[in-house]
Amino acid sequence: MIYELRIYTCVNGRLPALHKRFQDHTCRIFEKHGIKNVGYWTHAIGPSRNQLIYLVSFPDMNARMESWRRFRADPEWIKVAADSEKDGLIVEDVENRILEPTPYSPLK
Repeated sequence: MIYELRIYTCVNGRLPALHKRFQDHTCRIFEKHGIKNVGYWTHAIGPSRNQLIYLVSFPDMNARMESWRRFRADPEWIKVAADSEKDGLIVEDVENRILEPTPYSPLK
C-alpha cells in the first residue's frame, strides 16, 4: 500500500468552495476510480488557514497512475471542476508526496 499526501493552497477566500467540491463530489468520484479516501484536514495551528491537506491510498504506483488517469478523464469530474470554478480558480498550488509505511506503521 502507498499513500499520497496532497496539500492544496487555495486562492484567498476560496477554501469554502474547495470543501464543498470535495464534500459533494470529489470524495465519491475518487472512490469510483480506486482512489481510497484516508483523511482530510485543515490547520488548527500552522502555517496557513487557506489549505486543505489530505491523504489517499493505492495498492501500488501503477494503480495510482491508472486511478488518477481515469479520474482526470471522468466527464462528471470535468463538469464538477468547471462548475465549481465559475466564480474563479479555487486552487492556487498543489503539493504532493508519495509515502510508504514503515514496518511499524499502523497504516500499511
